[in-house]
Amino acid sequence: MVKAAVVRPDSDGYVDVKDVELRPIKDNEALVKVEYCGLCHTDLHVASGDFGKVPGRIIGHEGVGRVTQLGKDVDNLKIGDRVSIAWFYSADGTCKYCVTGNETLCRNVKNAGFTVDGAMAEECIVDAKYAVKVPEELDPVQATSLTCAGVTTYKALKEGDTKPGEWVEVVGAGGLGNLAVQLAKNVFGAKVVVTDGDPKKLQAAKDNGTDLVVNRHDDDATEQIIKGTNGGVHDAIVTAVSAPAFTNAVNSLEPNGTLVAVALPKGDMALNIDKTVLDGIKVAGSLVGTRQDLRETFDFGAAGDLKPIVRTDKLENINKVIDEMKAGKIVGRVVFDFTGNEK
Repeated sequence: MVKAAVVRPDSDGYVDVKDVELRPIKDNEALVKVEYCGLCHTDLHVASGDFGKVPGRIIGHEGVGRVTQLGKDVDNLKIGDRVSIAWFYSADGTCKYCVTGNETLCRNVKNAGFTVDGAMAEECIVDAKYAVKVPEELDPVQATSLTCAGVTTYKALKEGDTKPGEWVEVVGAGGLGNLAVQLAKNVFGAKVVVTDGDPKKLQAAKDNGTDLVVNRHDDDATEQIIKGTNGGVHDAIVTAVSAPAFTNAVNSLEPNGTLVAVALPKGDMALNIDKTVLDGIKVAGSLVGTRQDLRETFDFGAAGDLKPIVRTDKLENINKVIDEMKAGKIVGRVVFDFTGNEK
């Protein structure tokens, strides 16, 4: 039996912390003793049944832990390896998406903490081929954020064709946004403007090297961006769970700019047809990242280019943390400690 956070029978947006019995591992799988697991906004969607109700499912896809058992035919991992448990849990490996570098779009994809049990537990089963190794020199607490928020924003910046010296807007300065800032600055060499409505999050963005911060509640927020960037941003990475944020981001783009949709609020976004056509605006959806994207993201973290804002907590407090997250009170990420050594 393992202690785990599972979706409640009525999918009310919270979880029950209870003892769960994991099944035996199968061929090509590995058992991982979880060290740390971060809580992502996607976990809240799963707990609420927004993607379809999955009562009893163990949530969590920002997991890091050590391999303790190997199934038959596993040749890429060994006992003791530190690996990730990411949202992109596995795919079929043979479809046109898998073989063209778009494996996260596989129609037979499995997602940790949604279609299969995830990492918010003392132990977790993984598909060995899809469990990316975590560099030993990378702090495992910080690695949890890179497993989801880090790789997601890295992929989004690539989707936006981010270039050195260009302006990037990061919409939302939470767990994803603070990493998007660091990646844009330290990896892509871009200039960054951050929009958010929380002064604490805006200050955190400044501390991470943001060139311009704008409070989204200001009546002239879009005008501030256009003026401060001398004409608009090359790409806007929308991490805010707010439909109006998408609409506002479109208006801040320069001609030939790209809106990259990352967050998953309910509803639709408005897209001004005149601006879209006359300015050659592009809109791209960006879904997490591939295994190679994650390896690269881990390498950036190990090199010191990425330092997630994290704090640890006990699993028993997870529903309190969910309330904090829903209220927008968390700067960065809360990571649950399964080692018994909360920092």
